[in-house]
Amino acid sequence: MTRQFTLVIEREGDGYVALCPEVDVASQGDTIDEARANLKEAMELFFETASPEELSERVHREVYVGQLEVAVA
Repeated sequence: MTRQFTLVIEREGDGYVALCPEVDVASQGDTIDEARANLKEAMELFFETASPEELSERVHREVYVGQLEVAVA
């Protein structure tokens, strides 16, 4: 079975950090593609090893991604 998850990638220093907010799993890589592949591997390992209790605590069914306007000095 497969399921779609949200992927957020941001530049950090000389590399990229990839995050899946639904399960609070993150990884990194030197390129966007590497960060994405490393996150996929990390998530697959998480789902293989997580207990049912951990899954019920960590898997968020609703994640909203948007923009927020904030005044900055």
